[in-house]
Amino acid sequence: MKLAIKVDVDTYRGTRDGVPVLRGLFERFEVPATFLFSFGPDNTGKALRRIFRKGFLKKCLRSNVAGNYGIKTLLYGTLLKAPKISKLCSAQMKEVRAAGFECGIHSWDHFNWQERLPRMRPTEVDMEFMRARAEFEKIFGETAKCCGAPGWQITPDALEAEDKAGLLYASDARGKTPFFPSMGGRSFKTLQIPTTLPTLDELLGIVKTDDVADIYMGDISRSDFSVMTVHAELEGGAYARLFGDFLSRAAAEGVEFASLEACARKVLSAPHSVPACEIRMAEFPGRSGLLAQQAI
Repeated sequence: MKLAIKVDVDTYRGTRDGVPVLRGLFERFEVPATFLFSFGPDNTGKALRRIFRKGFLKKCLRSNVAGNYGIKTLLYGTLLKAPKISKLCSAQMKEVRAAGFECGIHSWDHFNWQERLPRMRPTEVDMEFMRARAEFEKIFGETAKCCGAPGWQITPDALEAEDKAGLLYASDARGKTPFFPSMGGRSFKTLQIPTTLPTLDELLGIVKTDDVADIYMGDISRSDFSVMTVHAELEGGAYARLFGDFLSRAAAEGVEFASLEACARKVLSAPHSVPACEIRMAEFPGRSGLLAQQAI
């Protein structure tokens, strides 16, 4: 049983407070996790415009968004000026890389990508991704080798931007196994390693908190390789103890923690055995809107 963990870092608060907590947990349990950072303005408050979208309000209430993200975060980009995350949190980002963890791109403007991507022109998509790449290189002194789309939002133009960036892999979709993607009648060369497990906020309010670890362990035991996405704002915040207990249990029950980079390199060593799968945007349990999903 192998498990790879990636951290989606969406907000200023998550970067400032949640990332150091998760780094400590991963160091304690020797987990080679991947951190995907958002670098630009934290416009989280603008996401409240989605309140009338089917399932959005229910999800917010069920997962206690206000409590987990903080009222201040929910005002950024509206009543409060959006802080530029990389300007204020470059130290936290560098500390993660210095500790030996793989780092990659989550977004420039998380809200903009998650909310506007399908309506962006190709030049806008390229610019959004290029800004994140440039900021990554400025902070880390190297080019990014991986990325993961905010909210699992992806389009053919975004996949094209990833191809042009020469990434080792991307993790933009929900699915079961690594694959080469196609979408909108176009095929792409950047390997996709999808998230295979449900996220914590998809489970909160649906199952008892004490049962979360059982659900994860059950899913992990039924697969040779699983990918978990955690959020700095949740597992690095109010649910840090819950997450730490899960890591302890997973280690005790023989789960082998693996890195996404190592997985990608192993898969790409035999590219002809990698399936080509379509990415489709569809509803997903526990989330609002449409998510990128591997068609199997």
